[in-house]
Formats: sequence, structure tokens, C-alpha cells
Amino acid sequence: MKLAYTILSNEDEVRITIPNKHIVGEIIHNSSVNSIVESVVGISYSSNPELPVAVIKTAIESVAEVSNDRAPQVGIDEFADSSINIGMRYWVPTTAMLQTRYKVNMAVVKALAENNIEIPFPQRDVQIIDQPQA
Repeated sequence: MKLAYTILSNEDEVRITIPNKHIVGEIIHNSSVNSIVESVVGISYSSNPELPVAVIKTAIESVAEVSNDRAPQVGIDEFADSSINIGMRYWVPTTAMLQTRYKVNMAVVKALAENNIEIPFPQRDVQIIDQPQA
């Protein structure tokens, strides 16, 4: 922080210069060491959700870069049109947030496949009703 401006640096080492007049009196979130990653993966309605939740939590914990300070949070997030959406929240080093997220996503996909848990694609049923001609 300088007299007239503040310099921030993101994980890609891009320097961001912000005039202090835009910061004074505002709420600032300082994520410091760890940042939270929130994500969702859908499972089939034919799946028992307890198994995928356990499998996903284990997959997240298997990635070394995920913080051990707080346990990952995994559970049913929403009942969507084509899937039960499982929400995931976990903490990672701010300096490697996206890289770690990609590793976790790969671990989750592999773990679900190994346990024969289907990630469904969106589906729509279309019915054509024959209208009598006048």
C-alpha cells in the first residue's frame, strides 16, 4: 500500500494497481494464505447419494495441496432437472487455487468412475400430441 495507490498481485503474478480513493471506506477481503473453492458435480437420481458424497470427500482429501486446516464440506446442494447436485467446498493455497481445483476435479471424476457413479447429461422428454385436423 502506497500513499496514493495500492498494488495487488494475483496468482498469475499480474499486478493490479488500485487508487486508494476506491478503497477508503470500503470492505476489503484479504484471503491471505488459503482461499475457498466451491464447486458442484451432478450424479444420477438412481444413485444412492451417500456413496458419492463419501467418494468425493475422499477424493478431495487425496489431493496433497488441499488444506488440512479445515475439513472439506461435501453434501447435497440441489435437486436439479437431470441430476442430484453434490456441492463441494474446500480450502487451497491462494497462490495455486486454479491448479489445485483442476487436480481435485480430476480426482473426483476418476473416483466417481471407479465406483460406477454416473455423472448424467441433461435430458428432456418431448411428447408430440397429434392434433385432429379441422
